[in-house]
Amino acid sequence: SKRHGATAVGDYQHLGIVPEAMVNFLVLLGWSPGEDREIMPLEQMIELFSASGLQKKAAVFDTQKLEWMNGQYLSAMPIEKLEPRVTPAILAAGVATPDQLRGERYLALLELLRVRARTIHDVVRQAVPYLSDSIAYDADAVAKGWKDPAESAVLLQAVLDKLDAAGDWTVDGLEAALRALAEERGTTAGKIFQPMRVALTGMSVSPSIFDVLVTLGREKSLGRMRAAIARLTTP
Repeated sequence: SKRHGATAVGDYQHLGIVPEAMVNFLVLLGWSPGEDREIMPLEQMIELFSASGLQKKAAVFDTQKLEWMNGQYLSAMPIEKLEPRVTPAILAAGVATPDQLRGERYLALLELLRVRARTIHDVVRQAVPYLSDSIAYDADAVAKGWKDPAESAVLLQAVLDKLDAAGDWTVDGLEAALRALAEERGTTAGKIFQPMRVALTGMSVSPSIFDVLVTLGREKSLGRMRAAIARLTTP
């Protein structure tokens, strides 16, 4: 693959592709089960296989299609099968201690992050802001989310005040508070959420902002908001 530089099937496992997805993808390179079926366990492919489905045209190894298929497997596999595949990758990246990667809170984080992931490495990259005490801001996210630093600082201060006063730190409670803030300011919720997303995760893409707040927790969320305001107001 020109994109990855991977030359052997085994290389893709190190790039965050799970074996089930690779097998599924490779089988469909030269065979079609019909009815536009694509995501199938090996047992089903064996059951459906017939020579009539073999294709004569040359197979194209499309890495984007492989990653899409891998994402489908990551989203669908039981969390107890996903966890032992992701945890070693997070530890290898040095972004968390073993103690942080245990319990229901950690499993809930994996549930949240796997929805947007196409590879194991995507899950690891997304997990960093939630597991680390510090935050790294993506330059493109800052440029897009905080176009006007002074205006963004004022907006984030209003958000901080609203969050600091929030008595109900749940998805529903936070959504009600932030949508009320948007109404009070005569703006759309999206114009509030995007600057918040950068402040809380350092990224331009994340799960729902309410899920982000609940996952980070009150203390870390408020700390991230204060850090963002300080960054925006420091000459």
